[in-house]
Amino acid sequence: QVQVVESGGGLVQPGGSLKLSCTASGSDFSSRHMAWYRQAPGKQREVVASVARSGSANYADSVKDRFTMSRDNAKNMVYLQMNSLKPEDTATYYCYALLGIVGSWGQGTQVIVSS
Repeated sequence: QVQVVESGGGLVQPGGSLKLSCTASGSDFSSRHMAWYRQAPGKQREVVASVARSGSANYADSVKDRFTMSRDNAKNMVYLQMNSLKPEDTATYYCYALLGIVGSWGQGTQVIVSS
């Protein structure tokens, strides 16, 4: 059973920055496709960013040029650097670790963007 744990959420003012971290257990971390999702109250969960085993990242249009996802395979970690945050970025952010067809979710970390 893969354990996925997020951290780094909190309250931030509009225009501010926040960095989320996620770790996934197991020696096969470098083989995993990793992604960040978010779910706002009353809305469906949506993908925010993903990073392939190669390190190449993709982003939702709504966060492109503001968010950066990266991975450190040596530490079994992925990160989501969020800049120029907007109130509409308020959500619970989930880390997702995929190996083959088996995926594992973290418990989520809440991000609130408010003045």
